[in-house]
Amino acid sequence: MTTIDDRRATDLPHQLLIGGEWRDGSAGTFTDRNPATGEALVEVAAASAQDVDAAVRAARAQLEGDWAAMPGTERGRILNRTADLIERDADLLCRLEALDVGKPVGQPALLDIPNAAATFRHFAGWADKITGSSIPTAGYFGRPTHSYTVREPVGVIGAITPWNTPLMIGGWKIAPALATGNTMVVKPAEDAPLSTMHLAALLEEAGLPPGVLNVVPGLGPDAGAALTAHPDVDKISFTGSPEVGRAIQIAAAETFKRVTLELGGKSPQIILADADVEAAVQGTAMGLFFNQGEVCAAGTRVLVHRSLYDQVVDGLAGAAKAQVLGDPFDGATTMGALINAKHRDRVLGYIEAGRADGASVVAGGGQPDLPGYFVEPTVFAGVDNDMTIAREEIFGPVGSVIPFDDPDEAIRIANASRYGLAATIWTRDVSHAHVLAGKVRAGAVWVNGWAAINPALPWGGMKTSGIGRELGWSGILANTEEKAVTVIL
Repeated sequence: MTTIDDRRATDLPHQLLIGGEWRDGSAGTFTDRNPATGEALVEVAAASAQDVDAAVRAARAQLEGDWAAMPGTERGRILNRTADLIERDADLLCRLEALDVGKPVGQPALLDIPNAAATFRHFAGWADKITGSSIPTAGYFGRPTHSYTVREPVGVIGAITPWNTPLMIGGWKIAPALATGNTMVVKPAEDAPLSTMHLAALLEEAGLPPGVLNVVPGLGPDAGAALTAHPDVDKISFTGSPEVGRAIQIAAAETFKRVTLELGGKSPQIILADADVEAAVQGTAMGLFFNQGEVCAAGTRVLVHRSLYDQVVDGLAGAAKAQVLGDPFDGATTMGALINAKHRDRVLGYIEAGRADGASVVAGGGQPDLPGYFVEPTVFAGVDNDMTIAREEIFGPVGSVIPFDDPDEAIRIANASRYGLAATIWTRDVSHAHVLAGKVRAGAVWVNGWAAINPALPWGGMKTSGIGRELGWSGILANTEEKAVTVIL
């Protein structure tokens, strides 16, 4: 079993992987830092446009090489073996996520690593079951026909992964793409590349042919832009901000690339009058503070029936004050650091904007006296849905509690957002939950729980939260092209 000292990452992959060769980048290196301390972890090789071109050429070659000839059963075997290796190296991967992202080491053990392994197993099962359809038609000028469809790989897929849950979301992109026979060039987030690079090494160990998966760490304006613009890349899959997603979609349009974009959210959590308040407060707090609030589906708009408002505000304030900030490897720590100093300052700026708009801080609201990039878990009361803190994605541990008087008003507030990724409804009335779930404009709706994600379920958003879906059968559709074949008999 691979092991790692809690504080070191230099012995693990930190170069480019192109055509099966780990090598230095022609753009030099960039520094990967530990968010909990601000100290350098490792210098990571930086890819240039020339490196990206080499990676794309390696991926393109495999579309006509060993990978193209490999049956689905063998692709499934490789993905299943990768899942085994993720589980074997679970401790290492948890530590890499804690070092690179700043999250408490127990959180990836709870969610990220098990979900990544489950994702590879799920799509391993699909690899030999990707079928088309036989479609009867009226014939061709009086002659009978036999018409059918087949699903084929899109081609070379460029994947640009985020820094908040790099291994899990990397798995969401890589597993379905490989299951369907595509080849890939992956650009991991420059703020947290290490677990993705180790995943690439595990895929190698599992028997993936060289060049099928290539990894080009680097800066977004260099490696990311080159990957998006490359004329021989057939699709871009990106998870990140709407601003970058918009730029990617514009660039992809030049060469008519397919795109899958998951672009964040401002998700509502609706607590109805009949909700189990204790469970709702506990689950809502998880939706606010898990992973330091650096979650695209974070439930940061807490909509509460007025009869429960004071009780929920007090409960969330208590939950915020109970968080223990500090070293991700300390067992007592429940909330880690934000990803970098720029993002910490951005979150603090939103907190000041909330104060300026007249909202009341009932917990947190500042920066603790700790090394690294920490922000106190913060709860605002007296929030109006038109305030900046209720409109814009903060991507930090900051929640806004908003009252409503009836369910119709709650739905109006929930949908009054440019985002539409996820929503949570807290109620004891299952029938009412179904009705309200149908009215919320969001790609995923959870009832009496937050973030009930599963590789078998489609994932993606509406409105500014993105285009397309990942995971489940939708993940197969997103990574294949449908071809119709007609034989005139």
